[in-house]
Amino acid sequence: MSETPKSEIVYQDLREWIEEAKKLGELKVVEGATWEQDIGMATEMLHHSTPSPAVIFDKIPGVEPGYRVITNTFGDKRMNMTLGFPTTMNKVELSVAFNDRMKSLKPIPYQVVETGPVMENVIMGDDINILKFPTPLWHEHDGGRYIGTGSYDITIDPDENWVNLGTYRVMVHDEKHLGFYISPGKHGRIHRDKFFARNQPCPVAVVVGGDPLLYLMACNEVPYGTSEYELAGALRGKPYEVIEGKVTGLPIPANAEIVLEGYAYPNVQKMEGPFGEWTGYYASGEREEPVIEVKAIYHRNHPIILGSPPNRPPDELVRYRSIVRSGLLKEELEKAGVPDIVGAWAHEVGGVRMFVAVSIKQRYPGHARQAGHIAAMCHVGAYAGKYVVVVDEDIDPSDLGAVIWAMSTRSDPAESIDIIKRAWSTPLDPRISPDQKAQGNHTNSRAVIDATRPWEWRNEFPRVNYPSPEITKLAREKFGYLLNI
Repeated sequence: MSETPKSEIVYQDLREWIEEAKKLGELKVVEGATWEQDIGMATEMLHHSTPSPAVIFDKIPGVEPGYRVITNTFGDKRMNMTLGFPTTMNKVELSVAFNDRMKSLKPIPYQVVETGPVMENVIMGDDINILKFPTPLWHEHDGGRYIGTGSYDITIDPDENWVNLGTYRVMVHDEKHLGFYISPGKHGRIHRDKFFARNQPCPVAVVVGGDPLLYLMACNEVPYGTSEYELAGALRGKPYEVIEGKVTGLPIPANAEIVLEGYAYPNVQKMEGPFGEWTGYYASGEREEPVIEVKAIYHRNHPIILGSPPNRPPDELVRYRSIVRSGLLKEELEKAGVPDIVGAWAHEVGGVRMFVAVSIKQRYPGHARQAGHIAAMCHVGAYAGKYVVVVDEDIDPSDLGAVIWAMSTRSDPAESIDIIKRAWSTPLDPRISPDQKAQGNHTNSRAVIDATRPWEWRNEFPRVNYPSPEITKLAREKFGYLLNI
């Protein structure tokens, strides 16, 4: 077995990350774009163009000079750089290497420090004004401006005292109030519900423009009771430095660009949404959601908003999530005792949740169904999943065309599809009916598609007409120059 490449994360915060992106030649600056339309419009275009650079929007009309927005941070070589691996690795190699690295980590608790760059400006009381920041209108039909897209919310469990960092959308209501939607079952929602059940305010800190690594950890499936700070520290090999918030006491990153700190109160709600979500739809509509009353703003001089708005998949964030979730999916299948998992991929086009593929080397009758059902209902696959396709070992599960080809030629609709009903989903699923949502029923069904050669006559299945891996490699070595156009 080949040794996992060593990882080295060379940046400490968003500004150092920007310098590394410059070295890769993958950063551009745009001046004069408007927050009302231009930034969101350009970001959507960048998300659906390959390759495309990260872009800093500067000199935004109507806001204080120096206030900036950066978007499209994850893609191309900078995705490898962000995770600390060689830029020569392809996405499957990166997924395996990063997951191997995560499995070997020993969490490192965060360290409280007195101050840091985020404390260059401390705003409290009547001076609080969230509208000073150039928060874009990301999609043309959004119900408002969302400052929280490339952000994460910090909460604490009132019973168990552990800190969670979760990526939940955050809407600007006015100068001092934010709306924040959290799907049921998420750790931040559990924390908030515990406070509300006691009729107590829930302390919250929204980090806007944080360290990209910590943001990505907050996007990740982290075990209950484990803080993302501990994993980010482990990846860096040293404690993550935090400052205790002046209002809530929550640990906020010392090197963040902007932090909005305050409380959400039981039974205090405002209309939130609609917002163009990761499914590619305004599926959750507009409804009343809890409100954060901002009690303090901390920000660096010339602050930068990290924008990562969801767009119709594949967008920038699913490129990263596919790297992390695919490795985790393979690991969970192996932990469940499924043998000979060759590979797994949570496909970008399905928002890394709704369409996954698993490649196996068949060992016994029922092996494919076993792999498919576990992939559909394990922790990584359970939330908002829809289709699981199991393929043979000759199919690259990350190659969508190859997976669909196998499904089209090796499965039979009447014999190869199992359906699972009443599975865990989300109001963001556009296929859940309005009546279901009104009843609070956010379940859906799953299709497990066996696209492997049928076990009983697999050796008699027609031979494929594409070259062996050895011939494919030889062709690349001899004639790969023809592709450089």
